Amino acid sequence: MSEAPAKPKPKLSASRRLFLKTKLLKKAMTMLESEKQFKKDDRVRILSERVPDLQLSGLSQQDLQTICKELHQKIDVVDEERYDISSKVTKNGTEIQDLSQKIFELKGKMKRPNLKRVRVSADAMLGALLGCKVKESVDFKANLKTVKKEEEKKEEVTDWRKNVDAMSGMEGRKKLFNAGQ
Repeated sequence: MSEAPAKPKPKLSASRRLFLKTKLLKKAMTMLESEKQFKKDDRVRILSERVPDLQLSGLSQQDLQTICKELHQKIDVVDEERYDISSKVTKNGTEIQDLSQKIFELKGKMKRPNLKRVRVSADAMLGALLGCKVKESVDFKANLKTVKKEEEKKEEVTDWRKNVDAMSGMEGRKKLFNAGQ
């Protein structure tokens, strides 16, 4: 029986480690606060450079209207830039998701989810297939073609002897000739 190697004793005592952790956390907190303050000051400085204060006192109505038009134009430009950036961000986000999914599939560690049996009505299935909600319930039997069976024309069964007597002679042949025309 071989003995498992004993874990080496840490060089720092537990109280010393706890003291160092608290010091690190305090330092991180002060650094975080200073970073927040720096960002806030930087934002105020940049806004003051880009957007000067408006001097509206003593301006005529025409000057105020021109200032409003200029501000609207600037707002439109900024809004277009914001839209472009947001569309780029969403495009990059979807691209990152696709690539991470491909990486996950290439690793081969794809976990197959458990599928649950779901009962779906015909209306819900049509809604899913057509991409919209079906307002009316569809009656499949109403759209089927109806086929009417034609009754075969049954000739009345008569005595064949009477028929032969009627067709005999010239009168019967004349009837057959007229019927053929």
